[in-house]
Amino acid sequence: MKFNKHKAGIGLILLLMRLPICAQSDTLHYAEEKHFKNVQQLTTGGDNAEAYWSYDSKHVIFQRTNPKEGITCDRMFWGTIPVYNQPFTYKQLSSGKGRTTCGFIMKDGKHIIYASTHLGGDSCPPLPDRSKFNNRYIWPIYESFDIFMADTNGHIIKQLTNTPGYDAEGTLSPDGKKMIFTSIRNGDLDLYIMDLNTYKVTQITHELGYDGGAWFSPDGKKIVWRASRPKTDAEIADYKDLLNKGLVAPIQMEVFVADADGSHVQQVTHLGQANWAPNFTPDSKHIIFCSNHEYKRGFPFNMYLINFDGSGMEKISRDKGFDAFPMFSPDGKKIMFSSNRNNGGGHDTNVFVAEWEN
Repeated sequence: MKFNKHKAGIGLILLLMRLPICAQSDTLHYAEEKHFKNVQQLTTGGDNAEAYWSYDSKHVIFQRTNPKEGITCDRMFWGTIPVYNQPFTYKQLSSGKGRTTCGFIMKDGKHIIYASTHLGGDSCPPLPDRSKFNNRYIWPIYESFDIFMADTNGHIIKQLTNTPGYDAEGTLSPDGKKMIFTSIRNGDLDLYIMDLNTYKVTQITHELGYDGGAWFSPDGKKIVWRASRPKTDAEIADYKDLLNKGLVAPIQMEVFVADADGSHVQQVTHLGQANWAPNFTPDSKHIIFCSNHEYKRGFPFNMYLINFDGSGMEKISRDKGFDAFPMFSPDGKKIMFSSNRNNGGGHDTNVFVAEWEN
């Protein structure tokens, strides 16, 4: 995250950049990936992730970091999905101030939402010093993150959240009328739903732990998200201590599903390690998610399909580095995801789109 970083999996990608990548053949499409057809690489160079479709399946919003281009932390970009093998072109929407994350294109196709730290300062907020935490992998939960609405020329129209602390990870309902997001406004990282007509906000998760990266199902009846659930006294103390420092350690996450109002919560995965970036299949009956549960060292990450009750799990991607942030196009014909594949043996993470084969 849309393990998020903030949804914000880019923080995870930064970690991957420090890890050795196993020797592998450069490829767009692995033979075992039977659900993918005509895989196309959209971006080249840097870290490109959390790429999400417009409602008409024609456009994409994504975040990009590339120090070689002077982009030292995530900025928000907008592009049109190419047809007939045309080149992918895109433009920057965010101002270049602060760090941005978790973009989403609104129903009218003329506006977007995304989270940004720019009100807290023009520069990129600093990354935490992991050496102070026994070199554990930790995410910063910047208190300056708020969610904004902008037009497709990048002009901010409205600030949607304005409470102390972290507000980010926003996605929209199928009818475009509601936004689900993560906030620390009540002292823990919980899920909230905002009515975009009245701007009324309702808290829908209440259990201790990091609830984030939530999505509505295509039929609007369900939500899916990732969550940590510290249980022992030591785990709870550690979680609260990090949270007080504006940090989380997102290495133990499971996937949860519930009705759209947050009721009837059901834990989908019981795999251990990091299970995150969940989303729904186009029929709203299954879940696609990212996980490192097969690998004791916590790497690589691949994508999986699973039923709501945790049965029928199927591995659908095979990169030896990183496959994550899956999202099906609203018309159900294609899937978009981010991956380390085809990067020349380096560390770049790029956005890919493929036709989906059932």
